[in-house]
Amino acid sequence: MRTLTVAVVFVLSIFGAQLVRLQGLDAHAVAAEAESQRVAAQILPAMRGQILSADGTVLASSVVREVVVANQQAVCTYGTSRPTCDPATSADAVRAAAEELAPLLGTSVDELVTELTGTSRYRILSKDVTPLTWNRIAALGIPGIARDRRETRSERTYPQGQTTAALVGYVLDDGKPGGGVELMADEQLQGTPGKQTYEEGADGTAIPAGQSSVTPAVDGQDVRLTINSSLQWYAQNALAQRIQQTKATSGTVVIMDAKSCDLLSVASYPTFNPNTDVGKDGAQLDNKAFSDVFEPGSTAKIMTMAAALQEGTVTPSTPVVIPNRLPRYDKSFKDSHEHPTEYRTVAGTLAESSNIGTILVSETLKSSTLERYFRKFGLGRTSGLGYPGESGGILTPSSKWSGTQQATVAFGQGVSVTAVQDASVFQTIANGGVRCSPRLIDSVTDADGTTHEMPASPTKRVVSPRTANDVSRMLEGVVSDEGTAPEAEVPGYRIAGKTGTADFYDETKRKYSGYTASFIGYAPADDPQIVVAVIVQKPRYPYFGGYVAGPVFKDIATYALQELKIPPTGRKSPKLTLEVDPEKALADPTLLRDGVEHSRR
Repeated sequence: MRTLTVAVVFVLSIFGAQLVRLQGLDAHAVAAEAESQRVAAQILPAMRGQILSADGTVLASSVVREVVVANQQAVCTYGTSRPTCDPATSADAVRAAAEELAPLLGTSVDELVTELTGTSRYRILSKDVTPLTWNRIAALGIPGIARDRRETRSERTYPQGQTTAALVGYVLDDGKPGGGVELMADEQLQGTPGKQTYEEGADGTAIPAGQSSVTPAVDGQDVRLTINSSLQWYAQNALAQRIQQTKATSGTVVIMDAKSCDLLSVASYPTFNPNTDVGKDGAQLDNKAFSDVFEPGSTAKIMTMAAALQEGTVTPSTPVVIPNRLPRYDKSFKDSHEHPTEYRTVAGTLAESSNIGTILVSETLKSSTLERYFRKFGLGRTSGLGYPGESGGILTPSSKWSGTQQATVAFGQGVSVTAVQDASVFQTIANGGVRCSPRLIDSVTDADGTTHEMPASPTKRVVSPRTANDVSRMLEGVVSDEGTAPEAEVPGYRIAGKTGTADFYDETKRKYSGYTASFIGYAPADDPQIVVAVIVQKPRYPYFGGYVAGPVFKDIATYALQELKIPPTGRKSPKLTLEVDPEKALADPTLLRDGVEHSRR
């Protein structure tokens, strides 16, 4: 008894000492450790901001998605009065639960039975359940079916589908932006996640009286674009239809405000469905208006004409003798068609889109001068917009031009541009010689409703108002019965524009293969409000810009003028002299012809 008493006292002494240590010496540390084992943390996802068109149409938004999980050791009691699984009733209970859940989770009963059968206490059934669907699931009261509050996430949706996909971009499965405006404006769109902590019991449920804390999530800003949703829809469909009709491989349409440089539409084809196609093999996820480069062909001639007019080496009425062939170095240049020697003015040279006449005009300038103007018009560098994947095109320094390259650059070969760059050239002329960077984001709005307007585009004068006016009048001659694009005329409106038909260089084949057909113009020509650029790559014959792209321009420009409520000015086009009498031309001291040297500034 004495020994037993000593042993009991010894054990109780140890217990007492341990109790003193736990409650007296280490109370705070032990309590903190116990609390840490009870405390659960949940990340509160921040909703990504919306992307909106200028008129408020939702182009991209985020929706909450719940993660539904199952405790297999509890599901097997569904519809029974047993607290634990019973082999005699478990199979029927699981199937009954599966039959209720399958329609809501979008799966088959047999597949769901497999997921619900076993001994796991945590099995993910779906990560893509809407809050409404979860409410319906919870109302079933199936034991062991719960949502994982720690895994609540958001999913990106694109209500306009293919219409704006190439421009707006997409978000990957991990929530990271993959391209387009989603990547361009990611800093504004992404929010700051919050955090919630709470004490939970052994069964995983929150302890009502336990400690808890919440740091709210801050949602991302909404980004409003300059894009007009109606114009975007119309341009995308008109472009797709024409590409299919001409059996072309791709194309773009750019609609720009001539004065503010706001992009009103940027259509790209082929496109994709951002809700279903991201991650699929062969999906074309880029926007070709920014990423694809091509030789502009005759649309570049307006830069050559503007440079010569600005430098004073020619006027719109300067006569030009245009032979059928023009030898330069080791090459003989020709126009798009065979013709006898023609006597035209500089304005007539542009209206007929003569390569030979344009070469003769370019030879009144030094190569370095021509390059300088091309760069002032925005070639050889990105537009300044900051769009992901945008190319700066290709403009080789004039010091490295070959013997024939000044000739080819003058009429748009041997230089490469993007559709946005090409449209910006015409915007500069339409805006009285002042170039501004394209603008795509109009404003951003905080979660509390505070709106921040984006600054206007920076501007820079490229040519004088007089030069721009002269070029504009010359471009009206293109869209006439005597020009190359009568198909682009819009009844009631004065239209200025230019066709382009250029050899297409295929990077994959490393050779020229097919053609680029284009038409770029603006309206009204005497008070420009909008610029419309239509580019079609590798159409089947006939592949000329006036035939392929001209009708698309007419269709889209007609719709845009009505949509934007831009009336005709009512003024008539001035009469231009396009052809000259041979005798008068030959007697004119300013005549441009092969073999005659001209002073080059």
